[in-house]
Amino acid sequence: MHSSQVHRILEFEDITVCSLAIKNENLNPEYLKLLEELTPAAPLKLTKETNLVVSDISFLCLNFFTQKDNKLSFYLLKDSCNTLVAFLISQFLNQHQLEANLSRFEIVAKAFKQLLEKNYCIIKRPSEYANQLNISTAYLNECIKNTTGFSVSQHIQDRIILEAKRLLYHTNKSVKEISFVLGYEDYPYFSRIFTKATGMSALSFRKKNHE
Repeated sequence: MHSSQVHRILEFEDITVCSLAIKNENLNPEYLKLLEELTPAAPLKLTKETNLVVSDISFLCLNFFTQKDNKLSFYLLKDSCNTLVAFLISQFLNQHQLEANLSRFEIVAKAFKQLLEKNYCIIKRPSEYANQLNISTAYLNECIKNTTGFSVSQHIQDRIILEAKRLLYHTNKSVKEISFVLGYEDYPYFSRIFTKATGMSALSFRKKNHE
């Protein structure tokens, strides 16, 4: 699940859900880079053969997880989890559009999204992203609007608001603390941005989603 995505299941039947969470520091840096570059990606459909491989590696992960007396259990678990991630990435890459086939606009949009993900808490101006990409602000906006339909400013705001919602829901941080975490020293200004974007105050959002 990419950091800029939110998933909500509305309806399902006859389904089994399995999840595996790996902290970034335990993930091979090259795999993490590839995962960041995979967005957006369509859901991965596994063939019978690939499903068997996923099942085998998953069983290996579970097996090492239960070997508490094994002095190398952590490293065995870490490596087997990385193997599972690497295999899944390879399957996504097989179905994903290669960069060689991307248009210039799509290449710029992809680079911008990667920069945004790393810097949204500290860089708020479209011009600063354009400078890092060595292009004009106008051209960056043109690329982003042509590929996504939204402006650079809208993407920056959407990413900040998404993180604000997560912090409001999953932490006990005050709105003022969240404002500082997201790079806003002017707490009232952040509050106004959140209210304008969501139609409710940050505290109202927290209360509504905790009912």
